[in-house]
Amino acid sequence: MRNALKKILLACAVALLAAVNAPEVYAQARIDITRGRVEPMPIAIPVFPGNTEELKQMGKDVSDVIAKDLERSGLFRPLDQKGFLQELSSLDVQPRFADWRTLAAQALVQGSVDMQPNGQIRIAFRLWDVFGGQQMEGKGYGTDTGNWRRVAHMIADLIYSTITGESGYFDTRIVYIAESGPAINRVKRLAIMDQDGANHRYLTDGSALVLTPRFSPTGPEITYLSYFKNVPRVYMFNIDTGRQEVLGDFPGMTYAPRFSPDGNSVTFAASLNGNSDVYTMDLRSRHMVRLTDNPAIDTSPCYSPKGDQLTFASDRGGTQQIYVMNADGSNQQRISFGQGKGRYGTPVWSPRGDLIAFTRYATSDGNFYIGVMKPDGSGERLLAQGFLVEGPTWSPNGRVLMYFAQSPNGGRTRLFSIDLSGYNQREIVTPQDASDPAWSPLSP
Repeated sequence: MRNALKKILLACAVALLAAVNAPEVYAQARIDITRGRVEPMPIAIPVFPGNTEELKQMGKDVSDVIAKDLERSGLFRPLDQKGFLQELSSLDVQPRFADWRTLAAQALVQGSVDMQPNGQIRIAFRLWDVFGGQQMEGKGYGTDTGNWRRVAHMIADLIYSTITGESGYFDTRIVYIAESGPAINRVKRLAIMDQDGANHRYLTDGSALVLTPRFSPTGPEITYLSYFKNVPRVYMFNIDTGRQEVLGDFPGMTYAPRFSPDGNSVTFAASLNGNSDVYTMDLRSRHMVRLTDNPAIDTSPCYSPKGDQLTFASDRGGTQQIYVMNADGSNQQRISFGQGKGRYGTPVWSPRGDLIAFTRYATSDGNFYIGVMKPDGSGERLLAQGFLVEGPTWSPNGRVLMYFAQSPNGGRTRLFSIDLSGYNQREIVTPQDASDPAWSPLSP
């Protein structure tokens, strides 16, 4: 209710200013990120001041990370700091809103970085509605000096959620497969980084082939598939402690299991009886339940956010298509019926529950696509295409997809993100080739 009131007040202020100062027209602060391409909102983010050289540099870095997070979302346009007319030397300095209106800024982020007596730093900010002259949000964070980047992501999330009404996704991490070496002897290592590519590190040394990491929705754990004596083995790995345990050996498995929403079980496909079917496993008891029993190939299962349904891919109809079923395996129904001929795979349910992302190969033009559809199969939209695009994974707010794409003729394999409008496509730069990304939940 509070956020809704803020957005209404800011929208009214924008409309009034536009009427008085025609023909200048300003966008409303409420951003509807479901209606296609949106004109980015101009936002001013001055350098956060500090009282020492170290803190001044940190303040510059913090404001830079916030600006880049918001800019990458495609919904905000950070203004050039060189054009700012007022220096905000502390949080106590009242903004001269007329100066910021002159720059057409619709929102202003004012901040500070201070050293505390206990040796920690305090990073604080205030988010202002420039046209209404009102504070929309404000908060301070006490933290260790080495944690400033994460605080910057948290501030960007709060700004994003205040203005859009949706939760942010900047304080998250990406785990993926880092690839190097020739095609006939490819080295694949498990790697992790912040969603913007910072804090990159490798989790495995490349001595064993690793595939398809998946995040737990409830903690800093991932599952991934590796090979032990040429047999697929599933591992669970705690990325904070480095602790690793074996879930089991699964001949015929090609994808790592996906967690249930409560983190207590996983679902996977494996050829345990000479045919690929969908199973679930309780992580406490290690008890397995077979959900499909079909002579066709059933693969790539994924839970819905409520855990009451699963989506999976199957070729039981002659070509690989997307199906949904209840969590107990009942009521299995095909949902992919796109225009023209094509094969569908790697279905992934959105954290919001409203969409299922997928990979589609169109036999009509030979291209691969990343797309989305509703859980009943309606509303199919293709967002990205290429020579080989695959492996969609959702941001935790269900508004952005990440995937990997390979260039033609054996070129580089890279990570990209795209929002649901299909316009805001970005490369996520990695040190080496990259595939099979998995997006973490928001950090606790």
